[in-house]
Amino acid sequence: MNYSETIDYLYSAAPAFTKVGAVAYKPGLYTTEALDKHAGHPHKDYLTVHIAGSNGKGSCSHTIAAILQTAGLKVGLYTSPHLITFRERIRVNGEIISEEYIVNWVERNKEFFEPLHPSFFELTTAMALEYFRDSNIDIAVIEVGLGGRLDCTNIITPILSVITNISFDHTQFLGNTLAAIASEKAGIIKPGVPVVIGETTPETRHVFQEKATELNAPIRFAEDNKFILDGDFELQGLYQEKNRQTILNCLIPLARQLKARGISICNATEKVKYAMAHICELTGLMGRWQTLNSKPLIICDTGHNVAGWEYLSKQIIETLSSLPDNGNKALRIVFGMVDDKDINSVMKLLPKKATYYFTQAETHRAIPSATVADIAKLHSLTGNTYNSVPAAYEAALNNSTPDDMLFIGGSSYVVADLLTYLHQSSGNL
Repeated sequence: MNYSETIDYLYSAAPAFTKVGAVAYKPGLYTTEALDKHAGHPHKDYLTVHIAGSNGKGSCSHTIAAILQTAGLKVGLYTSPHLITFRERIRVNGEIISEEYIVNWVERNKEFFEPLHPSFFELTTAMALEYFRDSNIDIAVIEVGLGGRLDCTNIITPILSVITNISFDHTQFLGNTLAAIASEKAGIIKPGVPVVIGETTPETRHVFQEKATELNAPIRFAEDNKFILDGDFELQGLYQEKNRQTILNCLIPLARQLKARGISICNATEKVKYAMAHICELTGLMGRWQTLNSKPLIICDTGHNVAGWEYLSKQIIETLSSLPDNGNKALRIVFGMVDDKDINSVMKLLPKKATYYFTQAETHRAIPSATVADIAKLHSLTGNTYNSVPAAYEAALNNSTPDDMLFIGGSSYVVADLLTYLHQSSGNL
């Protein structure tokens, strides 16, 4: 098989949550442990940082990876979902995994894994852990796929666990209370391993504290330890200030853990500032309040739930207000969601004074654009419908003046379709 055939095989042989949703969700570690044993437990050959959370875990994962890279370490980074190419999920010092490695890994292992009927994420996790060993990395930053306790990434024993925050997301798997969701994510806390908690609520704080106490894991709440760091921060979303506090709180226990293993980070403050100013260059991060054009101002963001849109709506309005107004400034929003999100609660947060271009991403999980538009009407939001993200984007762009603001979002998959379209159209972003 060539690379394209191999990726098609992976999607057809193993159900992918990104493609088909709930039927692909496979809780538990049995299959992952079997794959891990078959590979010789590769994650034991390097250090790891494990990151969970409802929002912000992607930004935090990339930022911590960037900081570690800037400190001179060889860093693996495993995140999901991808936006343009599958290869984005697995990186070493920002470089995506090669097509050749993916093809060879599948050919070498499929006879073993086919009888196990693994999920897509179980396979990609096994591939990532083995690739990092083969790349002789020093440390890997591993982002949880979904939840924590039963997520297949939870076979690792990290030197630091991180939980960014808790909000209502994936409730059909994780529970329908914040405490229940927190309990699932607290499942990544390991005996004696420091854990940093980004944000809490009265319902979740005690869950983390009790789990950490039970496992004798030193716990640090970012809310209790505010840091001030001046600098040029590349990630400009309002919600990134919360993420920065989480990340800065990680640095103290992380530095201690590295020092105990003979790894010293010198000039740490300057390295942190540099990393935070060059995250996208260092790690390839995309889709976080990403500016694609200036006139008109075009921004995309992968925020996809209520917690994300509480910040996004405010920032969209603030950004629009900051633009020069020659009398014809308008806000245009290309918007779509997937079917496991609370669309009505998100709709309540969307800016009312905007022209909407309702769309659907190329995934079976996408809510049809006509349905999105019908729900939007209940919230006094109006606009036309489009059957693809590129069609909606081009319509919005053609209607825009240089003074306008155009925002694209509502789902990671909407942003993925947009960036893929732009990448294919121009060869670069």
